[in-house]
Amino acid sequence: MQRALRLAAQGLYTTEPNPRVGCVLVKNGAIVGEGWHHRTGEAHAEINALREAGEHARGAVAYVTLEPCSHTGKTGPCAHALVEAGVSKVVAAMVDPNPLVAGKGLAHLQQHGVETETGLLEAQARALNPGFIMRMEQGRPFMRLKMAMSLDGRTAMASGESQWITGEAARADVQRYRARSGAILTGIGTVLQDDPRMDVRVSAEQLGAKDPVNRPLRVVLDSKGRMPADAAMLKTSGDILHITAEGTASQLPCEHVQLPHHAEGIDLPALMALLADRQVNECHVECGSRLAGSLLQHRLVDELVIYMAPHIMGDQAKGLFHLPWLETMAHRVNLQRRDVRMVGEDVRMVFGLRSE
Repeated sequence: MQRALRLAAQGLYTTEPNPRVGCVLVKNGAIVGEGWHHRTGEAHAEINALREAGEHARGAVAYVTLEPCSHTGKTGPCAHALVEAGVSKVVAAMVDPNPLVAGKGLAHLQQHGVETETGLLEAQARALNPGFIMRMEQGRPFMRLKMAMSLDGRTAMASGESQWITGEAARADVQRYRARSGAILTGIGTVLQDDPRMDVRVSAEQLGAKDPVNRPLRVVLDSKGRMPADAAMLKTSGDILHITAEGTASQLPCEHVQLPHHAEGIDLPALMALLADRQVNECHVECGSRLAGSLLQHRLVDELVIYMAPHIMGDQAKGLFHLPWLETMAHRVNLQRRDVRMVGEDVRMVFGLRSE
């Protein structure tokens, strides 16, 4: 199963919106076939492993990081293929949270005399697909908020100047987070201040991927329709979704959607539903303090990635989060440290939000 998990990780930057899955076939103590899911629309991990094994698959044990599917989508059902190949047992790290599968694949295997087992290295399997699991179980993407700050917690000078807070190594590291995502989200304040491209500027070779990497949908929240027609983002290739408040038109050369809004801006639950409907598993967020604060207030930050640079910007510079509702110690947002490491000269800190 550890080998299957390593294979699944090879699809980290390429499978969106499908989950990352690996499969290993073992017979008489030896691996006879293995594979992983490369890209949506292409063969699933089990099929690739069965093709490699050929006739050796008969009587083998299949170790797969996610329950084999039992329905026909862009490809055929893997559970049926495993039965036809004559495997004797299937060990799945976890049950598929997709309602179209959710135990049906295992049931099909059992009905045809294939022994099944689940739960082996389940935590590691779930960690590979946080977005797919979140979308299936809670109807929204896994939200990863990336911020960069100085040692004293500042993100921009009082004038708005912010490039660059972190070094080249940290900025390259951010590209990996972008590349694994189905969408990159920002707010109009960031667009007007920094004019970012918000695209993936790293190659498959640099990521160690064997297939073309994801091209995330770029999403701009712009309730009043202030995004300029000459924005750098609009001059690059790739899909862009411009979201404004209801009743606000857009003439920009990209897709436009109107969503409900209130005094604080676009309705965030409506945004989550829209992104889930677009099959976005992981949403990477790079934004200013107001949108970051709103996401925290609505508990829509599943992972917080902060790069801290070794310099001081002063108390007149801008802070990380706009949190006017946070007035007492009881209102504090409690975090759980997941990882801390050096990235070049900067420190990368990864946190999850503690459950209330």
